[in-house]
Amino acid sequence: MVDDTTLGDRLWERHANPYSGWSRVATLPLLMYGIHARRPRVVALALGFAVVNPVLFGPPDDADAWMTRVVLGERMYYRHRERRRPADLLNYLNVPLTVYALRAATRRRPVRTVLATAAAMAAKLLFVAVVARYYEANRERYPEDVPDFDRR
Repeated sequence: MVDDTTLGDRLWERHANPYSGWSRVATLPLLMYGIHARRPRVVALALGFAVVNPVLFGPPDDADAWMTRVVLGERMYYRHRERRRPADLLNYLNVPLTVYALRAATRRRPVRTVLATAAAMAAKLLFVAVVARYYEANRERYPEDVPDFDRR
């Protein structure tokens, strides 16, 4: 039997492991700490972890975990988005919030850094909650985006 999954499909499946998604949540606070505390090794660790994270874990056994549905939903959402949706605003909001957090961290303003980082993370978590529901609602509509481990 020929495996017709692409490298991209396999990467998304590995990233759908809940350990991948949840450990990635810690990346932004770690990065901000490293910048604020002037710890180049911590900054390098956070950035390096963000790059290799999607391949650190194997594909999950099933899609029972919420974070697994988040990752699968994010992929499905972006592959089939014909137009902008209100949920996109949550993702777009991340950019200025993260830039502000970076600026606050470089200027060593701890309260502003923490608040802006928390706001950016809150916007991202709200967005991923939307895409998790999107995945659940569209599994039958887009069966090509449902990995083998989630075929019931």
